Amino acid sequence: MWWRSFKDSRYRQRWLERLAFYPAGNFDNSKPVIVFHAVSVGELHAAVPLIHACQQALPEWTFTVTTTTVTGSARVKEIFSDSVQHCYMPYDSPGSVKRFLRAVKPKILVILETELWPNLLFYCHQQKCKLLLLNARLSPKSFLNYQKYAGLTSAMLKSLDVVAAQFEQDAKHFRVLGTPENVLHITGTMKFDQEVDQEQLTAGLAMNQELQRPILVAGSTREGEEEKVLAAFRVLLKSLPELLLILIPRHPDRFKKVANLLSDQGYIFVQRSSQEKVSADKQILLGDSLGEMQFYYASADLAFVGGSLVNTGCQNIIEPAVLGLPIVTGPSLFNFKAVSDLLINSGAMQLATNEQEFAEKTLVILQDKNLRQNMADAAGATVAENRGATEKQKQLILQAIHSDQ
Repeated sequence: MWWRSFKDSRYRQRWLERLAFYPAGNFDNSKPVIVFHAVSVGELHAAVPLIHACQQALPEWTFTVTTTTVTGSARVKEIFSDSVQHCYMPYDSPGSVKRFLRAVKPKILVILETELWPNLLFYCHQQKCKLLLLNARLSPKSFLNYQKYAGLTSAMLKSLDVVAAQFEQDAKHFRVLGTPENVLHITGTMKFDQEVDQEQLTAGLAMNQELQRPILVAGSTREGEEEKVLAAFRVLLKSLPELLLILIPRHPDRFKKVANLLSDQGYIFVQRSSQEKVSADKQILLGDSLGEMQFYYASADLAFVGGSLVNTGCQNIIEPAVLGLPIVTGPSLFNFKAVSDLLINSGAMQLATNEQEFAEKTLVILQDKNLRQNMADAAGATVAENRGATEKQKQLILQAIHSDQ
């Protein structure tokens, strides 16, 4: 934690909470408690519609939302204010987990995606806290890693009361690892049900209209990827000198490093954090702000989703699709394999094998308004066809609660 705090000073705060030492009276457990654990911002945003739906369906329950990252923690407070309790999920030592359970007293623990920790699952199961793994996914890489510890993995999975896999391939992986068939469901991904922030949507569309120039957004770029995006951008400027690139690094601790990279390469850019307007001479808007991804995507004509030109498995390609945006990615898509197949097959997304092909495909799309519209329509249709996972998983939570009554 100390080492990590050199990149983000917020990691020096609330250390006792990481070990489940809390002030007296920190939690209200006078009513039954349901805990949602979302490790970071992506998992949290996917869970927001589900948590809101459950709050309406279960007004007599207390809601606690836990995260692991400081960015996730900040977003919980911004989104839910005082309507939920919040703390970090403690480290997975027996003492920390038992202190957490004594303080919070959950009757239901909902884990988002695949945050499986042996002590947490063991002691929850021992204390008869229902365990639900929702929006669950297992990429081929994660599947192989869990297989290395098959005995421990199987024991963890057998303690779960519900597993809601996103797609058939995820369900197959869970079966092989030992998940009992009677707890396994296939529901799709809640990321297709993501709530649109109307304020951000309006602001993004307004910026697009105001600037009257083609806009390419590169969202959630990873270490080593900005150089590739900028190499493609330099090629694009030869044919589209008025093109604006909105570049949003994945992690806040890299904002300064990417700003230095843009300076070193001689680009004329403006940082979002400065609140300065994007004037006609600016080539790049550096998205160094948090919680504004929908604003950035809404302002663009075409989206590139990061993590795909480096081998990190791509970030959330559903985010731009929900806003009806054409998408281009690199070849590394293992984190969203099933979703990428849906978007590619529908015509909403094109795949580029390297930065040169990325520049070529981007140029064609930006210069062809009809193609952009067709891709946008396909994105919207794909999202519409795959909505509904949130409602299915809400019903699984309600069934788990009613089976106890």
